[in-house]
Amino acid sequence: MYMLFTIILVLGFFATLADILHFCRLWRSIPARRRYTFAAVCALTDALPFAVALAGYLSRDNTQPVMDFSLWAFYIWMLTVPPRVIYYFFSLLRLKRIGLSAGICFSAALLWGGTLGRTTLRINRTEICSPGIPAGFDGFRIAQISDIHLGTLVRPERELGRIVDSVNALHPDLVVFCGDLVNIRGSELDERMQRLLRRLEAPYGVTSVSGNHDSGIYIKDTVASPREQTLRRVIAGQREMGWRVLEDTTVYLRRGGDSLSLSGISFDVTLRMHRHDRHLPPAHLDDTYRGVPDSLFNITLVHLPQLWPQITAAGYGDLTLSGHVHSMQLKIRLFGRDWSPAQVLYKRWSGRYDEAGKTLYINDGTGYVAYPVRLGAYPEITLFTLRRCG
Repeated sequence: MYMLFTIILVLGFFATLADILHFCRLWRSIPARRRYTFAAVCALTDALPFAVALAGYLSRDNTQPVMDFSLWAFYIWMLTVPPRVIYYFFSLLRLKRIGLSAGICFSAALLWGGTLGRTTLRINRTEICSPGIPAGFDGFRIAQISDIHLGTLVRPERELGRIVDSVNALHPDLVVFCGDLVNIRGSELDERMQRLLRRLEAPYGVTSVSGNHDSGIYIKDTVASPREQTLRRVIAGQREMGWRVLEDTTVYLRRGGDSLSLSGISFDVTLRMHRHDRHLPPAHLDDTYRGVPDSLFNITLVHLPQLWPQITAAGYGDLTLSGHVHSMQLKIRLFGRDWSPAQVLYKRWSGRYDEAGKTLYINDGTGYVAYPVRLGAYPEITLFTLRRCG
C-alpha cells in the first residue's frame, strides 16, 4: 500500500505541475469565465491522488468505504488528468488536434477498460505434455482461477456468477484457486459470496491456497481486527463451501489406478515486504513436500510466482500454478509481443513459462486492485489438459 501511495503522489505532483505551467502559459488568451472554470476543474481533479493518500494516512483502518473511495477517486483522476497532460505535450509541439485526439483516445480506452475490459472473461486453453504424467491422468482437465479480490468487485453477483458459470461450462475434473480471494479482510467472504462460489463443480472438487491479501497484512487496526483472524476466517469460509485449502501440505489424486501429487504453498507473511521482489528469500518448503515421492508428477499451487525456481530446485513443481501479478491490469500487444508495466518488477509475470521440462503458469486473475480497470489483461480462466507423451 505504501508503494501505491508513493506512486499516486508522484503522479499527482507532476500532473499538477503540468496544469500550472499550461495555465500560466495561456492565462491571457483564455476568457475570464472559462479561465476560472478550467482552474476549478483542474484543482478538483488534481487533488484526487492527494485525497486518496490522505484518506489512507488518516483512516484508522483500510475499511471498505476508504478502499471504495480510493478505487474510484484514482479512476476518475486517470480519466481526466493524464488526457490533459497528453494534450499539453502535443500542444507544445503545435499539434493540438493530434493532442486532443490522443487525449480522447486515452480516456476512451480507460472507459472501455472499466467496463468491457474489466468484465469480459477470457478462457485460455493449454496442454501440459510430459512423460511423467500417469496414464490414468491422460486427458485430465484442470480449471485455474485466481485473484478475485471480493472487496473490490463492482457487481459481485454478476461478476462471480459469470466466473462460476464459465468454469462449470468447461466441465473440468479439478478446479484450483491460487489466492487473494478477499481484498482486505475475511468479512468480504460473507454468506452471499459463499453461496455464489459454492456452485463451482468438479469431480475432484475445488482446491485453493492463500494469497497475500487473504492473510490480513493490509489491515491497519490489528487490535480490532487481528490479521490472523482474517486468514482463519478466509480459510474457514472456503472449507464451509466445500473447498480443500492446502496449507503447506500435499494431497494425492488417484485416477484409474494411478496417482499424482497436488501441493499447496500458503502465503508466508514474512514475505510481506518482498511480495513484489524478483527474487525471494529462501522459503520453508519442507512441510509442503515432506515424504512426497519425487517420482510422482507434481502439481504445485502457490500465489507468488517468484517461488517457482525454489520449487523446481527442490525437485517438484512439474506444473506450478500461480497468480498475484494481474499483469498490473494492463497488457498491450506490440510487434507480436505482450508488454506490461509488470515486467519492471517481475521476471515472469503472465502466462506460460517452460524450463527444463517443468512449467509455470501465471494466471492474470479475475479481480482488480487500485483501479477498476483491465486493459488487455482480461479476467482469465485457464483450462489445462494433461497429456502423457514423449
